[in-house]
Amino acid sequence: MDIRQTMAAQAYGQTRLTPQPTAPQDGGAFVQAVTSFADTVAQGEAQATAAMTTGADPHSLVTALAQTELAVETAVTIRDRVVEAYQEILRMPV
Repeated sequence: MDIRQTMAAQAYGQTRLTPQPTAPQDGGAFVQAVTSFADTVAQGEAQATAAMTTGADPHSLVTALAQTELAVETAVTIRDRVVEAYQEILRMPV
């Protein structure tokens, strides 16, 4: 093996770019939606716990639980539509 070939192989190995996976800088719409959903559910749970242990404001408990219910219904609706779209794709002829 020639020294020039060895040096060329080393130079190529050093300059070759290796693709690295990167996360979206803004978090992406899906990540934000999931984070918002988790925060809403956690807030509802925290309000329920506070109402049971310290007797917190019942109005805030009802509001938090209504928001949690709406978030869960939205997530279920999205899931149903994704499953429906997947089933439609499976029905397509190849």
